[in-house]
Amino acid sequence: MAAPFNVLISSAGRRVALLRTFRGALAELGLEGRLLAVDISRASAAFHDADLGLQVPRCDSAEFIPAMLEICRAHEVRLVVPTLDPELLPYAAHRAEFAAIGTTVAISSPQVVAIGSDKVQTHAWLSSQGFPAPRQALPEDVLAAPDDWPWPLIVKPVRGSSSIGVARVETPSALRMAARAGDHIVQTCAPGKEYTVSVYVDHHGRCQCAVPRRRLEVRAGEVQKGMAVRAPAVQALARDIAERLPGAYGVLNVQIFWDEATGALTVIELNARFGGGYPLAWEAGARYSRWLIEDLLGLPSTASWDAWRDGLVMLRYDDAVFVSRDDAGVGPLD
Repeated sequence: MAAPFNVLISSAGRRVALLRTFRGALAELGLEGRLLAVDISRASAAFHDADLGLQVPRCDSAEFIPAMLEICRAHEVRLVVPTLDPELLPYAAHRAEFAAIGTTVAISSPQVVAIGSDKVQTHAWLSSQGFPAPRQALPEDVLAAPDDWPWPLIVKPVRGSSSIGVARVETPSALRMAARAGDHIVQTCAPGKEYTVSVYVDHHGRCQCAVPRRRLEVRAGEVQKGMAVRAPAVQALARDIAERLPGAYGVLNVQIFWDEATGALTVIELNARFGGGYPLAWEAGARYSRWLIEDLLGLPSTASWDAWRDGLVMLRYDDAVFVSRDDAGVGPLD
């Protein structure tokens, strides 16, 4: 009898829809296996939707990787799926230790994670490869010569996610206020509409699919309404980026602005993980969760560049998981 194919969603939080894509992938492939979810808190929806939820240390603590290795060993986890930016570098740095116990982490190389997690490095790498990127500088450099810049501008943290701390500034004084706390960079505004492109890269480094998702509405930095859009120029650029990255693997996001009127393309960010809007690509037919498992097991690949539905719209809504106070780890009220 074949060993079960157990999948672990890390920093599971609210990612019920992502967890269910892997449950669907196992069912489609006829594989036995459990879905595990880990989080720092038991008050997590995905924690309770999984077959098994486990509480773990914070991903930025020294105890995190040893705890994850022990969980993967004890529960025979075959695939770990990271979802949170701060956990990417620890997982990437310890891929070999997970592989030694039979667990694959769906994570790119440490170089790719470093490029994506630091916007200074992102811009430097894009520019070195000749990819179209916005003009970028440190706030103090912009403020030293404000007339040299086409206002308004975008200011954002050097390290950050979910659009936290991102602001559009109209004047030097507004830039000074927005960048007063922490490290920030400044970018020119890119023309056109923003697309988050979900790309899937197999273990050979080949980009097998790229699905642009037009962001129709965003809440707290995460897409709430989106549409899958077949845009060959955007897809080709995302594939070129993915295949030139030094060690891309699994699912990544490339954020691109596309001006249909002029054809201008501008790459603003890279994220080396599943994005919050990935379930739209899954429902459109881009079955990355399944393709990851096929690739890992050496099964015939069903990956396809074009076999996904153009124009599918995702309208997300709030749902709820109901558990006891004890199961959620909520103590008695004072």
